[in-house]
Amino acid sequence: MENATCDQTDLAILRCLQKNGRATIIEISDEVGLSPSPVARRVRNLEESGVITGYAALIDETALGYGISVFVSVKLDRQVDEALAAFEAAISRFPEVVDCWLMTGNRDYLLRIATTGLADFERFLVGRFTKVPGVASIESSIPLRRIKAGLARTY
Repeated sequence: MENATCDQTDLAILRCLQKNGRATIIEISDEVGLSPSPVARRVRNLEESGVITGYAALIDETALGYGISVFVSVKLDRQVDEALAAFEAAISRFPEVVDCWLMTGNRDYLLRIATTGLADFERFLVGRFTKVPGVASIESSIPLRRIKAGLARTY
């Protein structure tokens, strides 16, 4: 997707949907001051252009028992396309890995692992993650508390 052009009304619609992804077209219309038909058309255009990639519920991981996040930095033994693709395919099969980024710098990937506790993380790390082919080194960091969480800016 190329950079989409959004005007102030599109941004207002996006802000409304970020606050409440279940907002109806009527509710969005009331909030942005535009009638329902143009709002529906704009939402559809934002979806079709890839600005809106989907809708989801934000889940409190702690409420589900996943109170510990662990950040894992990974260095691969090779940085060729095949090695990257193989690692990414392996990671996609681990439900514990909730976020994964390809990075610049001295590490190749940064992952966030959601786990029920340190024993659960150890079982995942030792029992499954360290068996992924091509991993040269792993460095884990445990966050003490989240200072800020947010979504993409829409201003």
